[in-house]
Order: sequence, then C-alpha cells, then structure tokens
Amino acid sequence: MDVFEARTRFRRLRDKDGQVDPRELDEIWAALPTVRPEDVLGEWKGGEFDTGHPLNGTLKKAGWYGKTFVSVHDAKPLMCRDEAGKLYSNIELGQGEASLWTVEFRGESTATMVYDGRPVLDHFKRVDDSTLLGVMNAKGVPAEGPFYYFFLECAPGSAHDGPRAEEGP
Repeated sequence: MDVFEARTRFRRLRDKDGQVDPRELDEIWAALPTVRPEDVLGEWKGGEFDTGHPLNGTLKKAGWYGKTFVSVHDAKPLMCRDEAGKLYSNIELGQGEASLWTVEFRGESTATMVYDGRPVLDHFKRVDDSTLLGVMNAKGVPAEGPFYYFFLECAPGSAHDGPRAEEGP
C-alpha cells in the first residue's frame, strides 16, 4: 500500500460507524510517514477507532477533547472538557502530563509522547498536514498488541509549524 491509498483508507475508517479491524489500521500505519516531535506542536482534537480495545469509550466518558503539545517538554495528553465546557489538562487521569521524544516503534523512529506518570507511549505518524494517526503502547502489551488506535486533527485556530507531508487524495 502506498501513502495515498493509506490516506484514503484512513479517511474511510475514520468516518465509519461501528467496529474497525485493527489489522487494517496496522497496514495503514505501516504506509504512513514518520514525523518529528517538533512537527506536531500545537493543539489537536482527538478521536478513537473502535477496534474492540478495552480502552474504547473510556476517554469519551472522561470528556477527552484531544492533546496539546506546547513544546517537546510540555505535552498535555488528556485535554478534557469540564461540565461548563472549559478545556483543562486532566493531570489526575494521566497521573501527570508528558513530553515528546523520538522513539523506535515497529522498526521506525517517530514522534512519541511519553507519559510522566504511567508506563504509556503514544506513537504518531502523519496522515496529512492536519491529521495524525496514533497508536498507544504500554508496558506489558505484547509486540503484536492489542493496541489502542486514535487520531488527532488540527484543532480549529491551531497552527502547526515545520515540514509537512504532501497532501494526497
């Protein structure tokens, strides 16, 4: 699969109602380009793929909105909305915040968010200029998964600096 087909399949799965086969997300992941930590700075609105993973639905219940990467040393993994609709960093749920590193995952080095208080890593690859595919990995998860798949889309009004992937179909 080339990157253009991966982007098309990603969009189809993102918009799909119902469960998604994680093997298809694995194939899409393999075809997408890696990204540097500096290239993902900004505010991102998040969503998840329903793969049947035990975490599916958990973040929605917590009011999860997305992630904010202020700098490589200041990442807020669990931006949530309170009852009044105001965004806040849910430090309690995340047991702290996070930082961005370049980490090898599945044989490729890519931007990865390392949580401060949990043995959790969120790896990222670029779908297009305004979208990232994420894979949550954690201590104790076998090399073959199951992994929690999610996506991040550039939040309205958020600008992202740095090199970008060429926009495809």
